[in-house]
Amino acid sequence: MALTLQDIEQLFLERGHRSYDGESVSHLRHALQTAALAERHHAGPELITACLLHDLGHLIADRPGTPTLRGLDDKHQYFVLPFLRGLFGPGVLEPIRLHVEAKRYLCYLEPHYEASLSEDSKRSLALQGGSFDAGQALDFASLPGAPDAIRLRRWDDMAKVPGMITPSLEHYLELAESVSTRAKLAAIH
Repeated sequence: MALTLQDIEQLFLERGHRSYDGESVSHLRHALQTAALAERHHAGPELITACLLHDLGHLIADRPGTPTLRGLDDKHQYFVLPFLRGLFGPGVLEPIRLHVEAKRYLCYLEPHYEASLSEDSKRSLALQGGSFDAGQALDFASLPGAPDAIRLRRWDDMAKVPGMITPSLEHYLELAESVSTRAKLAAIH
C-alpha cells in the first residue's frame, strides 16, 4: 500500500516522538535534523526528502525498542520502499535504499569511520554484514545512487544532536510534495 504525504505526516506525529534506544533524539527529531543538514549543504529537494524519510521504515514497522538490541536487522531501508514507490521516484528512493550500504562502504573507505559511529549504528553494522570488502566497495561506488546515499549517510550520522533547531515537519512535507510523482502527474493534467 502506497502512503500519501498525509499518511507520512500522521506516522511522524503518532510515532515520531519515540527515541532510538541509546540515541539522544527521537525519530522525528532525527529525520528533521538529517533533512536540515541536507538543506544547509544545498542538496536538492529530492535528496532532502530522502533524508527526511530515510528511517521511515522503522515507524511503519512499529516495533517496540531498537531491533539491534534483539539481534535483528529490520532492513528498514528496503521495508519502506513499497510504501513510498507510488509517491516518489528514484531520486528519493535510491538514497533511502542505499543508505545502509553507504555506511558499510564508508567503513571500508575510511578506517576511522566505524569508530565514529554511535553504539546502535555499530550494532546494526555488524548485523548488516560489517564493512565492505574491496569488491563490494567497488560495486557500490559504481551505482548511480551511491553519491547521494553517501551524502545522506554522513548527515544521518550527524543528526543526533539534542536541541538542534530545524525547520518544521510541515516545511519538509511541502518540499516532499514538490518532488512527489503524484504532484508532477497532477500538474501535467
